Amino acid sequence: MKKKESTLKNMLSSLAIVAGISGVCLGFVYGLTKDRIDAAAQAKKENALRAVLPPFDNEKTETLDMASPDDANRRIEVFKAYQGETLVGVAVNCYTMKGFGGEIDLMAGILPDGTLNKVSVLNMSETPGLGTKMTDPGFYAQFEGKHPASFDMKVKKDGGDVDAITSATISSRAYCDALERAYKIFNQVVANN
Repeated sequence: MKKKESTLKNMLSSLAIVAGISGVCLGFVYGLTKDRIDAAAQAKKENALRAVLPPFDNEKTETLDMASPDDANRRIEVFKAYQGETLVGVAVNCYTMKGFGGEIDLMAGILPDGTLNKVSVLNMSETPGLGTKMTDPGFYAQFEGKHPASFDMKVKKDGGDVDAITSATISSRAYCDALERAYKIFNQVVANN
């Protein structure tokens, strides 16, 4: 068998064939796993709701789909939880684009009086061992039970009350930014009730 000559045309055609086969294989695998990925994301969101809200008895929380206060193209999910007829908390699926690794998605549970109940990190790409420490109780516990009227949601370097993660100030600032966005949405929800 004769070896093909190494020309630009032959190299590009070989590359196109490999890329085409790879694309078809990736598309096939994505099609097989899409439903599982979506189900896992939904389960993660439902677990976060149970984690950040006080106990509630309604079968399904009331879900609102709102525009982000700073990006009209971005949608924010808000979940209102009730115990009987009484509102016990509001969970806001908030985000920030200011993370060191890009977008950070949080689920913030806020009590009807505006006190932060708990926060759960849904998605992030922060530096392992540094920014990922936002999921450690040593960091997120400082927010629990705090109200923005008495707790300045900024890191201490910026004049606030938040102890930043050592060597991960950008991630800490981003976490605070997402929570401030959650409070803006919470105030919109409370004002409309």
